[in-house]
Parts: sequence; structure tokens; C-alpha cells
Amino acid sequence: MASVLNVKESKAPERTAVVAGLPVGLFSDQLLALLVKSHFQDIKNEGGDVEDVIYPTRTKGVAYVIFKEKKVAENVIRQKKHRLARKARHAELTVSHFSDKIFSSVNAILDLSVFGKEVTLETLVKDLKKKIPSLNFSPLKPNGRISVEGSFLAVKRLKESLLVRACSLLEKDRNFTSEGRKWNRQNPQRSLQRSNNPLASVRTLVPETARSGEMLVLDTDVFLYLHHKCRSYESTLKKFCILSQEKVDGEITTICLKNIQVGSQPNNAKHVKELIEEWSHALYLKLRKETFILEGKEKKEKRMIKWACEQLSSRYPEVLINFYRTHVDVIGSSSDTYLFKKGVMKLIGQKVS
Repeated sequence: MASVLNVKESKAPERTAVVAGLPVGLFSDQLLALLVKSHFQDIKNEGGDVEDVIYPTRTKGVAYVIFKEKKVAENVIRQKKHRLARKARHAELTVSHFSDKIFSSVNAILDLSVFGKEVTLETLVKDLKKKIPSLNFSPLKPNGRISVEGSFLAVKRLKESLLVRACSLLEKDRNFTSEGRKWNRQNPQRSLQRSNNPLASVRTLVPETARSGEMLVLDTDVFLYLHHKCRSYESTLKKFCILSQEKVDGEITTICLKNIQVGSQPNNAKHVKELIEEWSHALYLKLRKETFILEGKEKKEKRMIKWACEQLSSRYPEVLINFYRTHVDVIGSSSDTYLFKKGVMKLIGQKVS
């Protein structure tokens, strides 16, 4: 299984395009790689000589196409949207610059033990694999934990699927408890037997706001960009009188939306959710991330990197810069992040790789 390292080791990142949206399951990996190569060698698609196609990769539906010339790669990337041949059902491909920090893959560890004895975990995992075939699942551990890898959109769909299942189980549990209260008047021991209900821990999966409002899941980097660089986010919340509660959990951020004005339209939260989902999807396809590692560097070099980022921030107003103790993340469009990185490297006196 190929990975980003294959591209790095080939010393051809500037001649490499990341191709997402390949139809999974229609063809063998070898045939799909040939179709991709044929497509990007066609002059009609702004293509040219292809040195190699790396597929399959760690992320299902994503390939790395290495061109012999940097100019050809830039022409292909500039076109952004491509469609494969008819035999591949005209699958729409998204093409972008290569970066080891592109938002193409997310790793998540799930703790399914919270579902307790209400469901058979093996059956649950089997259903999830069938429902979202683009995800890679590790073997289920005895403690109920399982790791999942795939595109952010696929992981987002997985989390939403689990939340829907949790809500359904909670509703059944609520009805059962309501009936049980009547029965408990005659048999107090029943309440003792129900006190160890494992579904109590499932409630932690569903934020309180989400039970009476709307919930959505975003890539954390996309959310940070939306929150800090897109004025429409705050202005829309204010316009529709929506309270937004955000919970950052590593690479994923959960947002709960709720009406805060008495008498406001009940569908306001749903409408705002749809708007945010539309914006975040567009940003997901557009944004790229470059990272400057600070950990292990001398204090002087760390200060130089931070200083260079600050110097360039006004020149690239559409770029979001996040400073952390161990690194600096630079998020923006493919061209902006590339030029920003190039500018930083020049300011600190290093050669752009």
C-alpha cells in the first residue's frame, strides 16, 4: 500500500498531483491506475507524459500522479475538475497540489463499547463497513476500540451514522424506562436491575444541545478557517439568532446549533446547518495545509520561522496561520500556501524543497 512517503522519496513533489474521487470497486487497482494514467496523458485534459501513478494509496479513491515535467502538473492542477472515461462512469475527479498535509485522510479511534449489550459490536462493525466501503477498519479489539482511516467526509459520515444509532437507542431506552416506572410501583427491584444500563454512557456521544437543535461535524482545520477567515460564519449565526457550541476533538470538530430567540423560526437552526455544510464542503475541496515543524529546532530558528510567518501574514490575508508549541500550521488555497511557504523559506534563508 503506497503512501505520501513514496512521493517524497521520488523527490518529485512539485511534479505530483493528488487525484481524489476515483471510483472504488468498479475495476481492479491495476486497471484503474491505467485509466488514470491514460486520462492524464491526454493533451485534451491538459496532460502530458506521466512518470508514475501511485495507486492504491492509504486513502481509498486517492492516487498520486507524478508527471515528467513540473509544467504539465501545474496545467493539470489549474484545471481542477476532471472526468474519467465513459467506462468509469465519468467519475468526477478533484486534482490538487501534492502536500503531505492535504486533507485527504483522517485517522480516528472509536470506542464502540458505549453501545454495551444493546448491539453486537461485530455486527455493528460489519454494517458500518457495508454502509461506508471507502473506510479502512482495523480489527475490533476486546475492549471495543477500533481505528478507522479514510477521507474526512467518510469519517464524518461514519460519526453521524453512529450518532443517529445512539439517538435511536436512547429513544428506545427512554420509552422502555417510561413503561418501567409504572411497573416499578409494583416491583421496586426492577429499578435496581435497570441501574446498570450501559446506554447511560451513550448519552455522552450526543451533546445536550443536539437533542433539541442541530448538529454537524467538520474537519477541525476547515472549521478554524471558516471561523477565523469567513465573515459569513459569525454574521449568519447573528442574523438567524443561533447559538453555536463547538467541541474540538483532534481532527474533528462537532458543532451544535440552537435557536436562542423565543419565537424564532424553528427551522432556522436547520437552515444555518445546511449553509455551514455547504461552505465547509467548498473549503474542504479548496484548502491545503503546510506545516513548519518547531520541535527539535534551536530557539533562534523557531523565532525566525514565527517572525517570517508574521511578516507574510499581511501579504496573504486569506491564509490562516495557527501557532502551536511544536509547529506552525498554514492553511489556505493551494497557490497561497505554496507561495507562503516559499516566502517563509526565503526569509529564513532556506531552499524551498
